[in-house]
Amino acid sequence: MTSRSSISGRMRLAAVSFSAVAGLVLTGCSNGEDPQGSPNTGPASSTSQTATPTPSATATPKPTPVYKPADAKGRAQNVPVPVKPALADKNSKEGLEAFAKYWFQTLSYAYETGDSRLMESASGPNCRFCNGLRDNVKNAWQGKNWIVGGKIQTPSVSGKFKAGGGPQQATIQVIQQEISIYKAVGVLSQKATKPSNTGSLALASFDSTGWIMTDLGLIR
Repeated sequence: MTSRSSISGRMRLAAVSFSAVAGLVLTGCSNGEDPQGSPNTGPASSTSQTATPTPSATATPKPTPVYKPADAKGRAQNVPVPVKPALADKNSKEGLEAFAKYWFQTLSYAYETGDSRLMESASGPNCRFCNGLRDNVKNAWQGKNWIVGGKIQTPSVSGKFKAGGGPQQATIQVIQQEISIYKAVGVLSQKATKPSNTGSLALASFDSTGWIMTDLGLIR
């Protein structure tokens, strides 16, 4: 039996299958500034006195932003931004696999936050599936809408690296949470999309700028 990707075939464009969600990164505020002492410029006292040093105030550490996933009451907050590992810039089988995992992290981030820029920067302009996912995310987040769920995990990634360059192939297990789109507190915009566990076939090319996703599809 042969499993074949619908690389140029139909995309899952339901409530936005394949997932990612982004959030609001809040920066903590300091509670004050270190006071600076002023030199004593007054007249010298007739009685010699030893000045008592004023202890410097200890700066209040900034609080670490806490990640809060989206729920029926509002959007996610402080969603961690995906960081591409150095390995994902290597032209090797391991580099291809690391890039594929990173790409799906950027997609997951897009679902969770509505910000697809990282995913777009890692995708080629002619990747139809990538563009379809981007459009779905933007449509889901239009106006005051937000996504609950949709986070992606890729527990299994297997690359097939061939010498001589050209597009390289990777097979990825993609697990995605249920997706719910809300338009107001407690009010769904549409029926929730069920969680999924699917196989995906990715094609990526490597050049002077690193890896780029050139095609993507579901394995049927």
